[in-house]
Formats: sequence, C-alpha cells, structure tokens
Amino acid sequence: MLRLLESRGATLAVAESLTGGLVAAELTGVPGASRTFRGSVTAYATELKRDVLGVDGALLAERGAVDPEVARGMAEGVRRALGADWGLGTTGVAGPDPQDGKPVGTVYAAVAFPGGTEVLGLRLDGDRVAIRAATVEAVLNLLERSLVKSARDSGGDSVRTPGEPARAQDREESGGKGCLQP
Repeated sequence: MLRLLESRGATLAVAESLTGGLVAAELTGVPGASRTFRGSVTAYATELKRDVLGVDGALLAERGAVDPEVARGMAEGVRRALGADWGLGTTGVAGPDPQDGKPVGTVYAAVAFPGGTEVLGLRLDGDRVAIRAATVEAVLNLLERSLVKSARDSGGDSVRTPGEPARAQDREESGGKGCLQP
C-alpha cells in the first residue's frame, strides 16, 4: 500500500479511536514509511473527534461516536488536519461493554481520498484484542482496495485485487474470531 502511495507521490494520515494507534504502528513498521505517512491522531475521546478532527458535534450528540458517518468524518478530518492526500478513520466497540447502544464488535472504518470517501461497517466476534486486530486488517485492506480502484479509474494500473467487490462504498461485512469473512 505504501508503495502504491509513494508511486503516486501521495501521502496518508490516520485517525484512530478503538484501534488506539495500532494502524499507525502497523504502517510505521514498514521501512521507508516516512516517505508517505504524514502522521496520526488517536482521538479516543469523543470531544477530540469533534475539536481536533472536525467531526460534526450534532452528529456525535445524536448518534454517538460509533457510527459510519463518524468514521467518514474522522478520515476526512485527519486528511485535512494533517495535509494528506488520503486519510483513514476507525471507530467502534472493542469491548468488554457496549457503547452508545452499539454491541461489542460493531466497527466502522473509512478511507478518504481525492475522489471521495468509502465507509466499511463490520460486525466482528472475539475479544478486545481480536476485534482491534481485525479492525487494523480491515482498514488497511480497505485502503489497498481503494488505491487499486483509484489507479484503475484514473487509467493507471489495471491490477485487480482478488475478491474485490464491484462497489466498495458504504458496505458491511461480518467476521468471526478476528478473521474477516466476505
């Protein structure tokens, strides 16, 4: 993924809630990540989503922090705040207790890019560690699919991601024990 970004001269920023920095850690574990990765905001507290990332306060008050539009706002907000071409956002309930009326395992991930924003809803099983790990995997897979699709749509590489859905925007997937299932 970082190579695809680098080949385009594009940059990436991440806004994380339930993953608490795990996405940024995964990205920065790749040698040369600094060529494309701008940074991250771990906005665990709801007011940080509003005040730092610019997520609509009325939306947060009405729906809570675990919502597909909040994930969208986080991805778009971190992209703006850190001056990146692409932005990722994660929000959800890792447990052990429900939050904002949402059960454990409810997760939303988003990728914002020059052409728009895609949001992925997940229903994951497992403990806190498994849910957070599956979320990292899901948001990075979403980024990769979006990068490949963007390259195809702009007349770039004709590379296809195996199993890529025809329409990736605003969809939901279920997983068990931290493994995503299509």
